[in-house]
Amino acid sequence: MNSPSCVYDYSLCAVAAHFLSFLSRNAHVQYSPSALDITTSSARTQHRLNMSFTVEERGNPNTLSYRLFFKNADGKYVSPFHDIPMYADESQNIFHMVVEVPRWTNAKMEIATKDPLNPIKQDVKKGNLRYVANVFPHKGYIWNYGAIPQTWEDPGHKDEDTDCCGDNDPIDVCEIGTKVCSRGEVIKVKVLGVLAMIDEGETDWKVIAINVEDPEAKDLNNIGDIQRLKPGYLEATVDWFRRYKVPDGKPENHFAFNGKFKDKEFAIETIKSTHGFWKALISQKTNSGGLNCKNTCVSAGDSPFCCSTDEAKAVIEGTTTCGPEDPIPCSVDKWFYYEKE
Repeated sequence: MNSPSCVYDYSLCAVAAHFLSFLSRNAHVQYSPSALDITTSSARTQHRLNMSFTVEERGNPNTLSYRLFFKNADGKYVSPFHDIPMYADESQNIFHMVVEVPRWTNAKMEIATKDPLNPIKQDVKKGNLRYVANVFPHKGYIWNYGAIPQTWEDPGHKDEDTDCCGDNDPIDVCEIGTKVCSRGEVIKVKVLGVLAMIDEGETDWKVIAINVEDPEAKDLNNIGDIQRLKPGYLEATVDWFRRYKVPDGKPENHFAFNGKFKDKEFAIETIKSTHGFWKALISQKTNSGGLNCKNTCVSAGDSPFCCSTDEAKAVIEGTTTCGPEDPIPCSVDKWFYYEKE
């Protein structure tokens, strides 16, 4: 008998999804065209946010066992790194974004690039769960933070603009819309620009984007629109990335282009280049560098990266079933103060 699991079903119901995030520990939710029907269940909430994907929660939140696995519309387990398409609409340059960290939260959640099926899990440092510090005046992440699937910043490629190699991860996205997204949500975003951060000698691009369904999306079409309509936001973004590791005893981060944001066209070309690196990775034309490239939808059956239904099921069953969440340490709410360099 299969172990019980917790499933979140994603649809386009944005308002309901935000409300249901508060119910996600004790309710089973179903949507109909005319009403939102909520019935009590022992399982965690199943809330519909995007018709294409569901997320299945395993383990205990705020512990080392916690994992968030993905399924597609056919119920097949998929890798959010490899199986979710990069484009939501290639003709309009609309991209998929996998939300790893909802805005204002501190847990450093990320796609586990070295784990089978690449679930979202919390980063660990010296055996402890990692939370980003609040460097005054910031609280947690100041955008919905995540990644564009089917991209890869190749650690073997030195970028001609940054003069540094990639950081071995999918390309990062800061989504600046009004809605606080849910962890594991797959949204469609319009790219507005990009920041070239240099993190401990590695190129770490930060794409700036907005959810296409956001009420502000129609007015934001390039990096200059953010400067005009959201004054101070880009400066706060540079400040956040520059200083967020200082409380951990690390130096401030630096940036290419003197910390200036590049425009939409530059950002899109950067994303396309990382997609090319990912294609080389998944077709075994470049070294995987310890990444887990197993996928259920992309690689052919004779590829060592092809993951069968039985293999995927075994991965899930090898994890801990759902359990109660642990409390988040009180220290996570502490504010850090220091003079800028």
